[in-house]
Amino acid sequence: MPSSSLFAQSIELAGMNIPNRFVMGSMHTGLEGMPERFDELARFYAERANGGVGLIVTGGFSPNFAGRIKDHPCVVAIPEHAEQHRIIPDEVHKSGGRIILQLLHAGRYGYHSHIVAPSPIKSPINRDTPDELSNEEIEQTISDFANSAKLAALAGYDGVEIMGSEGYLMSQFLAPLTNHRSDQWGGDFENRMRFPLAVTAAVREALGPDRILSFRMSAHDLIDGGMAQDEGVILAQALEEAGADCISTGIGWHESAIPTISGTVPHGAFAEASAKLKSAVSIPVIASNRINAPQIAEEILQNNQADMISMARPMLADADFANKAVEGHAEEINICIACNQACLDHYFTDQVITCLVNPRAAREAEFNDDQAVRPKKIAVIGAGVAGIACALEASRRGHAVTLYEKSNQIGGQFLLAAKIPGKEDYGLSVEAFSKQLSKSDVRLM
Repeated sequence: MPSSSLFAQSIELAGMNIPNRFVMGSMHTGLEGMPERFDELARFYAERANGGVGLIVTGGFSPNFAGRIKDHPCVVAIPEHAEQHRIIPDEVHKSGGRIILQLLHAGRYGYHSHIVAPSPIKSPINRDTPDELSNEEIEQTISDFANSAKLAALAGYDGVEIMGSEGYLMSQFLAPLTNHRSDQWGGDFENRMRFPLAVTAAVREALGPDRILSFRMSAHDLIDGGMAQDEGVILAQALEEAGADCISTGIGWHESAIPTISGTVPHGAFAEASAKLKSAVSIPVIASNRINAPQIAEEILQNNQADMISMARPMLADADFANKAVEGHAEEINICIACNQACLDHYFTDQVITCLVNPRAAREAEFNDDQAVRPKKIAVIGAGVAGIACALEASRRGHAVTLYEKSNQIGGQFLLAAKIPGKEDYGLSVEAFSKQLSKSDVRLM
């Protein structure tokens, strides 16, 4: 039976109907700089669209060469790039989904030799000091964002998201810590927000009224010298006036010492930050960070703290997250355990990401969804997470599977991990796997 929860209700963005309140937030997969593997990226997003998520945001692509995160061709700047991207929105649309391209200029967070920023101030998490942007380069960067938005529309995306949080270029303009300019782009807050507002207005004009323009802004910088929360309210209101269709909230800079996504962070810990912005604007506000279960999302929506819920890693852990939630099967959702081992750690070591509890993630092409031509009897020894995943996959393909476990509980080392404060989600993961096994044809011995 379909859910009557708020997260199951549709919402309109730029005239487009979004069937539910779930957003797959942007995350770097490691494929963004590999156009020759965009077919894999397309399958990755299409599987989440099939899983029912209302709106997908891609990993970040830079509007120009200097804005890249890493030294790879992760740029949308010429028509050839739009043509390379076309397969991604095409596959998502075939699956009935909506997808927008995130435009991200890394500023001083870029890991290459051409980084730029509002002021030449080195980041504590980077080895290089950025060059200071000249007035002409700032104006060109604004034009580059608009050009990338046009190319995103040409590629077939349903819109774009401007990445304006987590300490990237937009944040660097907004924060007195990183903006020491004395011209029209620095000084008081009105000047410091001039750049993100100019980019937003230029992108709005480039997109036209019929495509989504999301701005991901920081709801809380969590660093000394960052944008104050009251300033964030002023920015959100100005972004609405500049043409944003929704405000997506980010929490913390990457250099912040305060954790934001680890398992020790309470579920929904930053909902009050998004609520503060929601009370100040009339466009939808999207909450994020440490929301990994439908009941948490529903509580945030019920409390009027946000209009939509962004989850990235939870959609990695279970591509069918949204369908299971909306259809009333939340107990079967493969819960994200916030381990960061196969997603963030892989990306930081230049590997394509996957997921510790979902080996299929970002490897969709390696899995065959057809029923086995010659079903076999398969024994899987050990009901740890790997054994459970193997048994469920083999059973799904039509094999007769027996899963053997010598103890009286499934879950293996996850059961031990769940006893550690801050790792309670490991226990939720075991519960979800148990429910999946109970509804499968796997024999547990």
